[in-house]
Amino acid sequence: MAQHSTPHFHNTEGLARIVIGAKEFQCVGAKPPFDHPHVFLDMGADNEIVCPYCSTLYVYDPSLPAGSADPASAVFHLENA
Repeated sequence: MAQHSTPHFHNTEGLARIVIGAKEFQCVGAKPPFDHPHVFLDMGADNEIVCPYCSTLYVYDPSLPAGSADPASAVFHLENA
């Protein structure tokens, strides 16, 4: 399976917020098999967005590399699914 080019993040740990280095991304909820539909989110001009499925607050930080997160454990990798 090809690796995705759009960053994917998850909130398996149940964090109140996740800081990310992307304004366009997909939220998968928790890691499979407890994931929700992989929804594409776009912050647009805003610097934060709430996932409509799992209510995770994602906050954009331009100082983070694209596709990274704080905590780093929130980055979803297909090979670790």
